[in-house]
Amino acid sequence: MGKKLTCLLLAVMLLALGGCSKQNPESAGNGQDKIELRLAHFFPSTHPIETDLIQPWAKAVEEATGGKVHITSYQGESLLPAAEIYDGVVNGIADIGISCFAYTRGRFPVMEAFELPGITYANSKVASKVAWEGAEQLNPEEIQDTKLMMLLATGPGDLYTKVPIRALSDLQGLEIRATGLSAKTLEALGAVPVAMPQSEAYEALSKGVVQGNLGPVEVLKGWKQAEVTDYLTKTPFLYNTLFFMVMNLDKWNSLDPEIQQAIEEVNEKYFEEVAIGLWDKQNEDALKWAVEEKGMEVIELSRAETDKWINLVQPIQDEFVSKVSEQGFDGQAVLDTVKRLAEKYNQEYR
Repeated sequence: MGKKLTCLLLAVMLLALGGCSKQNPESAGNGQDKIELRLAHFFPSTHPIETDLIQPWAKAVEEATGGKVHITSYQGESLLPAAEIYDGVVNGIADIGISCFAYTRGRFPVMEAFELPGITYANSKVASKVAWEGAEQLNPEEIQDTKLMMLLATGPGDLYTKVPIRALSDLQGLEIRATGLSAKTLEALGAVPVAMPQSEAYEALSKGVVQGNLGPVEVLKGWKQAEVTDYLTKTPFLYNTLFFMVMNLDKWNSLDPEIQQAIEEVNEKYFEEVAIGLWDKQNEDALKWAVEEKGMEVIELSRAETDKWINLVQPIQDEFVSKVSEQGFDGQAVLDTVKRLAEKYNQEYR
C-alpha cells in the first residue's frame, strides 16, 4: 500500500511539473516562444504606410525579438473602421493600431494643437518631429490609455477640387471633404466641410457628393484622387494631419523587458529613418504624377489673398486655447510649445 501511494505521489508531481513547463503562446511571460500581434489600419495594401513602414517595421521587430514577436497587418479597415481604431486598441480588439486623431474630434483635445491652422510646417519631417517631441513634453492624459509607439504627420496640405479655386470667393458654399480641425478651418473660410475618411473620398468626388478635398498631396496618387479632381490650390497654412501608432497597454505591459527594449529600438529607428519623411516622398511623387500624367493645374494664391485666408482662420487658435483651458489644461502653454518646436524644426529640416 505504501509503495502504491509513493508511486501515485510521484506521478502527480511529474504531471504538475509538466504543466508548469508548458508555455502559453498568448502570454509574454519569461521564455515565451511566440507572441502574435494584430495591427489594424485603414490604408490600402498598396499605400506606402503599409509597404514602406508597416511591413519592414514588423519584420524588423520580429528579427529584433529573435522571432518571438510576429505582427499581422489588417489593412483597409478589415479589422476596425478608421474612426474606431484607437478605442479598438484600448479594448483589445487590435493589439496595435494606426489611424488619425482627427477621425475622433474631441477625443484628443490637447493633440489637436498639432493640427491647428496658422502654424507652418515646412514638410512632414518637421510636423512629425514637432508632434513626437511635443507629446513627450506635454504628456497629455488623453493618450495614457495606450502605449504610444510612433507619431507621424502629413505636414502641409492643399486643396484639390473639381473647379478652380483662385480666390476666397470661389470657395464659398463649396462642399469639401475634411475631418477634425480641417473641417472647422474650411467652415471659417466659407466652405461646407463634409466629414469622411480618405477611403471614401474617391467615390464621393467621382459622384459629385463633394467638390474637393483638403489634404496632403500624396492623396492625388496614393488614393488616386487626381483621377477625380482637376485643380490644386496651394494652401500650406491650412493643414496638417497627425497619425498615431499605439499598442494595447495591457499587452505592452505583459511583454518581457528585453522584448520591450527591442521593440523600442526598432520604433526609434523606423521613426527617424522612415516615418517622419514618409509623406514628403509621397507628396513629391504624387505631384509629379498628377501634373504630368493627369494634367492637374496648380494654382498659387496671391500674397494678398493668402493673408485674407490666414486672418480668417487665426481665431481658431484663440478658440483652441480657451477650450483646452476650460478642460483644465494650460492652453496657451500647449500652443506655445507647438509653435516653439515648429520654429526649431523648420530651421533644422528646411
